[in-house]
Amino acid sequence: MARTGYSMKVEGDNVVRAKANELHCSPKHAIEIASFIRNKNVDIAIAYLQEVVAKKKAIPFRRFKRNVAHQKSLTGVVCQGRFPVKASQEYIRLLNSLKKNAEYAGLAADSLEIVHSAAKRGRAMKAIFPRAMGRATPKARESVTIEVIAREVEE
Repeated sequence: MARTGYSMKVEGDNVVRAKANELHCSPKHAIEIASFIRNKNVDIAIAYLQEVVAKKKAIPFRRFKRNVAHQKSLTGVVCQGRFPVKASQEYIRLLNSLKKNAEYAGLAADSLEIVHSAAKRGRAMKAIFPRAMGRATPKARESVTIEVIAREVEE
């Protein structure tokens, strides 16, 4: 498993980071969630993602929106969206880890604002897809690397 650094350098005493490598979820869903939670409070992002897992609110799809249906829970300019449950659960885990890292660093975990969040495609692993009559088709299992950097906001 390749370990890489962060794609953005943010320095300071009030900065905390978290990263997860090669998660088994959709890269497209992870990229859309990353752009959605950027510049939001960590607690608000976790609450919204928990509603996505419960399929009450949708994530707006801005980039990968071909053949994506409109959702009633979205209002405004972008009303196309989906409910990426698997990727949302991974982001919830990562954001909870980010809060624990903030507590360990002596920062207030409830006043964190996400400065940078990014998702990029990880390694594609070879797999097979079983077909009829004993045949098989090659398939690539995708993985994704997600990273989140947050800063403590003075209230």
